[in-house]
Amino acid sequence: MGICIKISNTFKLRIDTFVVEQNSIYHELDANDPRGIHVFYQESEDKPVLAYARIFEDDDNITFGRVVTALKARGTSLGNQLMTQILAVCQENWPGQTIEIESQKQVVGFYEKFGFTAIGQPFIFEGTPHVTMRRETK
Repeated sequence: MGICIKISNTFKLRIDTFVVEQNSIYHELDANDPRGIHVFYQESEDKPVLAYARIFEDDDNITFGRVVTALKARGTSLGNQLMTQILAVCQENWPGQTIEIESQKQVVGFYEKFGFTAIGQPFIFEGTPHVTMRRETK
C-alpha cells in the first residue's frame, strides 16, 4: 500500500468505477480530494491503480470514502488489505476518534467485518442507496 499526495493516477480507477461502471453521472472529484490522505495499491508506477480510498476529517469525525477495487482485482483480498491500511492510517493520524462513513448499501456487510455498525435509515446519495456507518473508538 502507498500513501501519496499526488493522486492523478487514482482518478481513472475512481471514474471508471463510480461514474462509468455504476452509470452514475456526478462530480467524482470534489473539495475533499486536496485535503485527504490518499491510500492506494499499485504494483509499480507504470501499472494501473488496483485499489484506492481517501481519508479526511469531517466535522467531529474521521471519514473515508471512494473505496474502490479495480474489477480485475476483485476477489483477491485486496479490499481487505486496503481496509486494514485505512484503519491504520486513521489510528496513526487521529488516534481514538470515531470513524463515520457513508457506505453504498450493497457493501454494508464488508464494513461490518471491520467493526462498523449501520446507523439511521438508508438514503440516496448521487443516485445510489447509501447507509451511514460508524466505528466507535475501542
